[in-house]
Amino acid sequence: MKFINMPNRAMQKSDKKSNPFKASFTAQHVIEAIGQRISKPLTFMEVCGTHTVSIFRSGIRSLLPEELSLVSGPGCPVCVTDQGEIDCAIDILDMPQITVATYGDMLRVPGTKSSLSERKSEGKDVRLVTSAAQALSIAENNPEREVVFLAVGFETTAPATAATVLEAREKNISNFSILSYHKQTPPVLEQLVQDPDLKIDGFILPGHVSVILGHNAYRFIAQKYKIPCAIAGFEPMDILLAIADLVFQHANGQAVLHSLYPRAVRPEGNQKALSMIDRVFTPCSARWRGLGEIPLSGYMLKEEFSSFDTLLRFQITLTSPPPPAGCRCGDVLAGHIRPLECPLFAKRCTPMTPVGPCMVSSEGSCSAYYKYNRGGESPWKKSHLATEVADD
Repeated sequence: MKFINMPNRAMQKSDKKSNPFKASFTAQHVIEAIGQRISKPLTFMEVCGTHTVSIFRSGIRSLLPEELSLVSGPGCPVCVTDQGEIDCAIDILDMPQITVATYGDMLRVPGTKSSLSERKSEGKDVRLVTSAAQALSIAENNPEREVVFLAVGFETTAPATAATVLEAREKNISNFSILSYHKQTPPVLEQLVQDPDLKIDGFILPGHVSVILGHNAYRFIAQKYKIPCAIAGFEPMDILLAIADLVFQHANGQAVLHSLYPRAVRPEGNQKALSMIDRVFTPCSARWRGLGEIPLSGYMLKEEFSSFDTLLRFQITLTSPPPPAGCRCGDVLAGHIRPLECPLFAKRCTPMTPVGPCMVSSEGSCSAYYKYNRGGESPWKKSHLATEVADD
């Protein structure tokens, strides 16, 4: 019992220090506590791709007891974008006077026949931007072109897209529209917990999304499905504390939602950002790679902003092409397999020759396994391309 409240005490102690989350002595105590309290095999899902990368970079997996497994979830916005959505963004470049602007990782995601990067090399106008506002600026400065912003991401990026649509309307910019591929996190979590083939004993919930949503959006997981949840930050110590909290909840027979990230996440979330989303978007069904269409898991523009909807403006209907042959990204995102179980992993599919989006994105689970596998058999260590793709 002496370790039950240890994570909170450790966190409170750490908050008093300037750089508390890298204190190795505290991490050692947490790891020891996890080992002492775990009494049965447990599988936790880290929902966020940033968590996945942080877990690999810090070597957390190698420190955990054998009974404890971590699986990656659908928390990478690039990875969950459906094949048909990718194809649509690529095909639209065949229309006259079209510019497609989007975030960097989207450029290399393979579509059925090509990628945005390959179309750019053919002379099509594809722009890399770091914000929706930057895409709008391109439209303002190029009134002779139709600028399409490929908007991906979860509750974290949707507010900025919403603000940009409002700005476009205020400035009466008529050559700007968005492909809204934004997705909502709670609906996909509910689909995962209802999957009879997926046994998840706890969720490490995404810190960034939680900053926007607050606490209430996740309570149904613990209350309805009796699965422990912990909101976590992104430092290794944040994640360890969340893992410890989930282990302790099981040891105590609990299933509740705890926030281990109180320095950033308010219980009520970011009301201004939520209001911005609600002002511009309405929930809609959305396609998730490997997970199919999930009701009310996406954001579409409200009718009053329909002139900024690319699909409506150009009368486009999304198609449903199959994923690349042999690619198991969908099963990785659904937690059914680990990247090492994909037959293409580190063979046909590498960071330099990606077949699926999970190997492209910096937050992709396959990319993280490829770069940071610490098991001694890492294909990363064997690759002659190592120095070309390493980011640390």
